[in-house]
Amino acid sequence: MYQLAHFSVVASDWAKAIEAYYDLKQLDHIENQLLELSQQQTIYPPSHQVYQALTLTPFSQVRVVIIGQDPYHGPDQANGLAFSVNPGQKLPPSLRNIFQELAQDLGQPFRQSGDLSDWAKQGVLLLNRTLTVAKGQANSHQGLGWKALTRAIVQSLNQADPGIVFLLWGNPAQALIPDIDQTKHQIFTSSHPSPLSAYRSFFGSRPFSRVNHYLIQQGKTPIQW
Repeated sequence: MYQLAHFSVVASDWAKAIEAYYDLKQLDHIENQLLELSQQQTIYPPSHQVYQALTLTPFSQVRVVIIGQDPYHGPDQANGLAFSVNPGQKLPPSLRNIFQELAQDLGQPFRQSGDLSDWAKQGVLLLNRTLTVAKGQANSHQGLGWKALTRAIVQSLNQADPGIVFLLWGNPAQALIPDIDQTKHQIFTSSHPSPLSAYRSFFGSRPFSRVNHYLIQQGKTPIQW
């Protein structure tokens, strides 16, 4: 049975933050759909990790936001963090491109671990627009209602203390720009890091050094990427 933990319990500070933008009762409808779908399909990530991005990065600790599309749809890959995979998993193409840019940007060795929980624990919210997916079917759950929740998360962050950095890679992520007050927060955009688009503007965009430079300007601790 695909049973989610109650949102207000696992992400209590997020629940308070988004209540002006989202009725948590809508999650009952999503959960009912997931229960029904789980009778016919395997769903990723595991139910206990669906809200992992929010539990590892509480609302009050967010310094950077990276927006993904939906979880990886291969076995044992998705762990609830955008672009991240479980320890020991082969790096997916987009994540490999992210690490390539990271190495070139900061002049450091190519990162080997695809588990990005260390970023999340430093205040990097790794948020997918859609929080679940069917095995082998990319974007299969985009119609379940997750996008209203994740948009409310961004809207709540917009009202937080100034100085959050949003990394918006690709058009789906950049669709959230109208919800972000750029007089309060910083947005860096580029193409998506997927092999189909990374060469357009992601490679060479130096997002990691730019984020840290901005954080330092704001008197905040830079991220250890």
